[in-house]
Amino acid sequence: MVESDLAAVLSVAGEVHRDYPERPEIFAERLRLFPAGCRIAADTAGAVLGYAVLHPGVLGRPPALDAPLGRLPDSADCLYLHDVALLASARGLGLGEAVVAYARRLAGERRLAWLALTSTPAAAGYWRRAGFGPFAAADTALAAKLASYGDGMAYLVAPVPLTPTS
Repeated sequence: MVESDLAAVLSVAGEVHRDYPERPEIFAERLRLFPAGCRIAADTAGAVLGYAVLHPGVLGRPPALDAPLGRLPDSADCLYLHDVALLASARGLGLGEAVVAYARRLAGERRLAWLALTSTPAAAGYWRRAGFGPFAAADTALAAKLASYGDGMAYLVAPVPLTPTS
């Protein structure tokens, strides 16, 4: 993803995540802070079919919906899958699996032992099948962040196997 992709990304977001809107500045900030975590999927004609916005985070402390980060945390211990959106026409192409594989690889390279995300109720089954499970150490701060998204949200995590460094 590059800055010129943001209009198309926002269009996909508006279609896929109507109930979870975020301002354009949020996408631009994530791209500026962590470009390695901002990816698009496009068809052969260059039309954007979906995107992923990932960034380092702190386990159990997701950002609130539509909230700027300001900066990446110094004590990051997870790669947070902030947003993954695919148009209906892109489903079944293996793009979701590709995002998860990319996230695992990126987290491993950064020595982040966990993937984390806030799942919408409709997507929770997909994420569970992809190896994510509930975060065991829920608290009131996490509950407040989840409430900023609406009812039925789930904070899910998956371990990232790290290889020992030499």
